[in-house]
Amino acid sequence: MERTETAFKEEIRNLIIRFVNESVENSLNSDEHETAWDKPLVGFSKGNDPLYEFFRKDIGEFYWHPSDIFSARFPDIPVRAEQLTVVSWVLPQTEPTKRDQRKERWHPSERWARSKLFGEEFNNKVRAFVANTLSDAGFPCLAPVLLPAWKRGTSEKYGYASTWSERHTAFICGLGTFGLSDGLITRLGKAVRFGSAIVRADIQPTARPYNSHQEYCLYYNKGKCGKCIERCPAGAISGKGHDKVICKEYVRSVATAYAEKKYGIRVNSCGLCQTGVPCESRIPGDLSIPRGR
Repeated sequence: MERTETAFKEEIRNLIIRFVNESVENSLNSDEHETAWDKPLVGFSKGNDPLYEFFRKDIGEFYWHPSDIFSARFPDIPVRAEQLTVVSWVLPQTEPTKRDQRKERWHPSERWARSKLFGEEFNNKVRAFVANTLSDAGFPCLAPVLLPAWKRGTSEKYGYASTWSERHTAFICGLGTFGLSDGLITRLGKAVRFGSAIVRADIQPTARPYNSHQEYCLYYNKGKCGKCIERCPAGAISGKGHDKVICKEYVRSVATAYAEKKYGIRVNSCGLCQTGVPCESRIPGDLSIPRGR
């Protein structure tokens, strides 16, 4: 059956939402059998969006452009960048997880640590589900983070980086803007995680309801707040932004060891700057205006 562009867009959106909402694998793997993620947000962008090329030049030449990684994955399928659509989704933390995390000052809560480990394992299943389902339907699709070639690297300008960033992709897909802590602030706040896929399909992109990459941050736009500075136990956040080196050292040497000893879960997790802040679950303050899907 021939699909209209709008119908196909909604079909993909609903495909992701149903999978997250209904899958038994959306789980914290706890005795309470709690889900890891609430109902997701979904956004779209074109493969030839100029921001993809901008980020490659800004972050480093190792950063993937959608058309390059699609051609590497499907070398026998001719494609132009404008024939590709990038699908991005936001997985919001549940209220019990955010509530527990707000109470913590030095280490991640157990629910938060579980969401980082088991929730991200489920996010990988979302990635695979989207890629396989669309490919089986005749629309070749891949999830960049699942490819063996995906790796972490070093940007001369920004330090720690990777060949594909889920947060930067979500920004391009109209789902949020960056805050002082480098977290992406979405309509559902920044206590979230992200995933994405690239599909050979012509789908109307989601309009970006912002004009700058830091528009939803009170500190950058109003000169006030800075609550994430207070929430960071490592001192990795300041008025100058987020120090990735200090953050990583604290996570690896303190938070990870604590989670393993306290909860029996070995996972690199902290996330304290994502809760107990005005942007935890929404676009904050007078920046919080109605946004389209």
